[in-house]
Amino acid sequence: MEAEKWLFLHGAKLLISIIILLVGLKLIKILGVRLRGRMGKRKVHSSLQPFFLSLFITALYALLIILALNINGYDLTVFSTIIGGFTVAVGLALSGTFQNFAGGVLILLLKPFELDDNIIAQGQDGKVVSIQIFYTVLITPDNKTIIIPNGKLFNEVIVNVTREGKRRLDFEVKLAYAADINKAKQIMLDAIKATENIIDDPAPRVGLVGLEIDSIRFTVNVWLEPSNYLNVKIALIEKIINDLGAAGIPFPKAG
Repeated sequence: MEAEKWLFLHGAKLLISIIILLVGLKLIKILGVRLRGRMGKRKVHSSLQPFFLSLFITALYALLIILALNINGYDLTVFSTIIGGFTVAVGLALSGTFQNFAGGVLILLLKPFELDDNIIAQGQDGKVVSIQIFYTVLITPDNKTIIIPNGKLFNEVIVNVTREGKRRLDFEVKLAYAADINKAKQIMLDAIKATENIIDDPAPRVGLVGLEIDSIRFTVNVWLEPSNYLNVKIALIEKIINDLGAAGIPFPKAG
């Protein structure tokens, strides 16, 4: 008798809840497929697509369950309080992790750098080989692996030396006061022309920039592709020093 009474009072609501759950599950599946396709068309980063899809579907499942419980007259105040308290506790415990996650999402969306870019960040200089949700991996010129948390990475200065397609190499050469300035300058310009992988536009520049007690200082500025930076630097400095020495241009005396 009690069962019949309960069924009479709540049967309609229960049936409606079951129908809503079945229809809702079907709609969530359809919406998930559409969201996946939309993200593909908009070229959302592959590392972000699973997260956004999972977050979207989980949120819809939660709303569907809450709707079904509300139809059956359940008071969700207690559940809301428990979930709220749990969320705050987890948030405090994982605040650093959330910062890294947020930084990773922003990096993947805003793209201050991409894979294979050379960047300078957090005191490190290297090539980006991996961009993950929580961290970014660099390989330095001396083949060290650097793992930088995305929270710190995104909130500090990032120097992208690859994006513009070329990078300027600057260094100074000190010569003795007895050196022939014009001759020394021409030797350095000739050394630049003879060195491979230097870009002609903007034009290389050599000039006298300073006077010291025992020497004069020349600056050398040349443009090159970022990937050639270290090789050109080594080759050009060696050639300039050798050519100046072979031409009898005096260097400052040590000490």
